[in-house]
Amino acid sequence: MSIKITGTGSYIPSVIEQNQDFINHSFLNNDGISFEHSNDVIIKKFQAITGIGERRYAKNHLNSSDLAFFAAEKAIQDAKIDPEKLDYIIIAHNFGDVKHGTVQSDLVPSLAARVKHQLRIKNPNCVAYDILFGCPGWIEALIQAKAFIESGMAKKCLVVGTETLSRVVDKHDRDSMIYSDGAGAAVVEASEEEGGIIATKTASFTYDEAYFLYFGSSFNKESCRNTAYIKMHGRKIYEFAVTQVPQAIKDCLVKSGEPIENLKKIFIHQANEKMDEAIIKRFYKLYNMDAPEGIMPMNIHKLGNSSVATVPTLFDMVRKGNMNDHELNKGDVIIFASVGAGMNINAVVYKC
Repeated sequence: MSIKITGTGSYIPSVIEQNQDFINHSFLNNDGISFEHSNDVIIKKFQAITGIGERRYAKNHLNSSDLAFFAAEKAIQDAKIDPEKLDYIIIAHNFGDVKHGTVQSDLVPSLAARVKHQLRIKNPNCVAYDILFGCPGWIEALIQAKAFIESGMAKKCLVVGTETLSRVVDKHDRDSMIYSDGAGAAVVEASEEEGGIIATKTASFTYDEAYFLYFGSSFNKESCRNTAYIKMHGRKIYEFAVTQVPQAIKDCLVKSGEPIENLKKIFIHQANEKMDEAIIKRFYKLYNMDAPEGIMPMNIHKLGNSSVATVPTLFDMVRKGNMNDHELNKGDVIIFASVGAGMNINAVVYKC
């Protein structure tokens, strides 16, 4: 028996926020002081480092659970399964439903319960729950689905990553330009075909690293101090990621038994173009190799960083032939990998 992804779906919001849309923002340093450089210079430096030229935001009337539903519906249709046959629905996110114009997160009921409700699934034995695991949440949900199927507790699982980060950013923080909205989903099933998930790796670094990403007050000291926004220590995250993620990916590949020469694509969390490039470069350095051209598909340039949604939306786009110069064929060995709040790292080796 193998455990395979039999269907995928994604929802890319229609509202496009370009870099120049930030030109009139009042960006402040963490001490509340304005930067010496103009916004034009800040934006150009931002794009040079992150690779982000634009990002997608959800329409005002849509929440994270809605985006998850849209992606889930597509994945179920793609897999050609009866949703009533699903044993688990696992939704990865970090902030729940944050309605436009509000600052409070809504998590009751869970997003998974809301998605199951919207899918109109009657079966009470279809268990719906959420997972909070930072940006690696969707990959961890995939790993949990594998465990359920291997144990005999499930045959079919739906795993979704969804986020509306645009609603938890501090508009005075230049890091707010990184974040975006989106959702990606996959149906995971027991299969008689060869391939599927062949190795996994997960690690949590919390001793010194737990608060590299955190919830904090606005950089604008005149704003309400009781309202919190997503914040990060960018330099610390970069140094952590380029140090720890390459080894985790190698550990997972070694565990799979697949030689690195068989590796066709690495679907890494779309966090920061320069950081992702450094991770892949250092990963191949562990094998005394240079990274092959085209090994790492990227959609961050137009979609930004949608946290748990980046890997499944990217995979869905490549799988369905919607990215130039990237394709997947039966038997291809690929890796999913991510790093994020916690600090958590994970990887999955998968054979198409």
